[in-house]
Amino acid sequence: MPIWQETGLLLVIALVLAIVIKAFFLQAFYIPSPSMNPGLVQNDRILVQKISYWFGGSPKPGDVIVFSDPGGWLTPDEDQGPTGFASLLAKVGLYPTGGHLVKRVIGTPGDVVHCCNTKGQIEVNGKAIDESSFLDKDPGPGECDAPLSESVTKPGTKLAAPCDWTIGPVPAGKLFVLGDNRSESADSRVHLCRPGQDPCTESPWVPEDLVVGKVFSLVWPKSRWTWITRPKSFQGIPDKP
Repeated sequence: MPIWQETGLLLVIALVLAIVIKAFFLQAFYIPSPSMNPGLVQNDRILVQKISYWFGGSPKPGDVIVFSDPGGWLTPDEDQGPTGFASLLAKVGLYPTGGHLVKRVIGTPGDVVHCCNTKGQIEVNGKAIDESSFLDKDPGPGECDAPLSESVTKPGTKLAAPCDWTIGPVPAGKLFVLGDNRSESADSRVHLCRPGQDPCTESPWVPEDLVVGKVFSLVWPKSRWTWITRPKSFQGIPDKP
């Protein structure tokens, strides 16, 4: 083949491979906010793999996942993806995609999440989770790892103390998620019922079908390149009550 035809064919093959890889295997994203500090910083570039959730696989407590906005979770600035030529590259997986959220899974279908024990740790199905290795050091108001703001109530009940709340069982097909920077994360806690909200139109759940995949690597900046794995503290969670 003439060089120009061979070059064109190689470009087409590369484009098709990029689309297939993005659709089924890997996808690049950037961190849209400081909600996952200190491990993932705003504008970090990450890679998400999709294989773990194939063939009936589903997120586990401790996984860091990327998911589409369930509705109103992102601010307009955070929802804005790449523009111009970068937006074209993003469509084929050659540039990080915007318009998504990155959080850590805490509760999966059937789980009950409680905040907090006497050490300030959250509990999943009665097991205390030591999050000290990855949480930001300032969780927010209250002496616990996952305080509520004072404007949030327990679902269907009166105003909850910042460090005394329980939610669950998590419904089928849903997830309860938190950011690692609890004082700066608009996560499932923010979407609990508000005082006087009747009926309650908020939903703290993330539908599993909105999950793109599991974060497995921080790739940029290269000085902080690392693998992202499920913390050992989430192992051994008891069966769902």
